[in-house]
Amino acid sequence: MKQLLDFLPLVIFFAIYKFYDIYTATGALIAATAVQLIVSYILYKQVEKMHLITFAMVTFFGTLTLIFHDDAFIKWKVTIVYAFFAIALLVSQLIGKPILKSMLGKEMKCPDKIWANVTWYWVAFFVACGLGNIYIAFSLPLETWVNFKVFGLTALTLVNTVVTVMYLYKHMEHDESEQIK
Repeated sequence: MKQLLDFLPLVIFFAIYKFYDIYTATGALIAATAVQLIVSYILYKQVEKMHLITFAMVTFFGTLTLIFHDDAFIKWKVTIVYAFFAIALLVSQLIGKPILKSMLGKEMKCPDKIWANVTWYWVAFFVACGLGNIYIAFSLPLETWVNFKVFGLTALTLVNTVVTVMYLYKHMEHDESEQIK
């Protein structure tokens, strides 16, 4: 249910774009992201920081897109969100409090070097996605960008998440009691 809720604004954006245009889809994305926050709060009694950040970015850049009737704003939103995530991971690693370790470290106990590797990998991933978004958004047709945003970036993120979990699992520290069994 939670994963469906996470992808719902993106699905709505894509469907509305296919039937109408980028501006109607942008308005629908803003509304769907707001509904996502409300439903998350009702179901889970909390709202994740990532959802709040995404909502703020979608609302800000989506509103600019609608006011100025210029799709460049919503295209830039993707790169700016990825840049924000890359910077957050980078800073957290540099100050010695890696975000990924704090999020997943209780479930997956790995050496600090492994968490650092994963953090740097995701920093590079977000930078690459942000740069790829700039190229595709401003060099190729709008239709191509929408497909890349909805399917390409989603698939890349899913694949990288699976690869990361496999890497972490491979390097997990196991209790001695588990090894004896």
